[in-house]
Amino acid sequence: MLLAERQSGRGSYFEPEFGTVAVKIVAGECLATADPIAITTVLGSCVSVCLYDIELGVGGMNHFMLPELLQGRSASPCSRACSSNCCARYGSCAMRLLLQQLEQLGSNRSRLAAKVFGAGRVMAMATDIGASNASFALEYLRQEGIPVVASDLGDCCPRKLVFFPRTGKAWVKRMRDLPAARG
Repeated sequence: MLLAERQSGRGSYFEPEFGTVAVKIVAGECLATADPIAITTVLGSCVSVCLYDIELGVGGMNHFMLPELLQGRSASPCSRACSSNCCARYGSCAMRLLLQQLEQLGSNRSRLAAKVFGAGRVMAMATDIGASNASFALEYLRQEGIPVVASDLGDCCPRKLVFFPRTGKAWVKRMRDLPAARG
């Protein structure tokens, strides 16, 4: 069993387009690994941050739906010290969990680089959730001093993302524009 399978509780599959073993994550999950695999997901308004330590050959990806968990009527955001079991559905928790997983694999934050994807405006709504997600991710990384070396954010299309944690390489396929998103 791959380390990534043990960490995520998910099975792996063969990704024929790249000829490699892959683990798919969905909204609310994150995975860091040193295994020679791909991590895949499909994004709409959600954002995935891919972090990697090229010197150590480890990396990981999260997939979050909203920037922060608003707790109670006070609407105070979930803090970086959050101990609730809200998993990685919220950017504040997803980033913290991914960084913790990478540190457990021996990574050092000073060697990390980031790639950020998603934030599509895939539904015609007054609020652009994708833009909020992208803004949160970029600001979080800026505050942590982690450089963003690549991104594909916004627009009106969902994306398929394939990330190779050991090398930091990422492949993004934009899916067709959704007509309902325009307007």
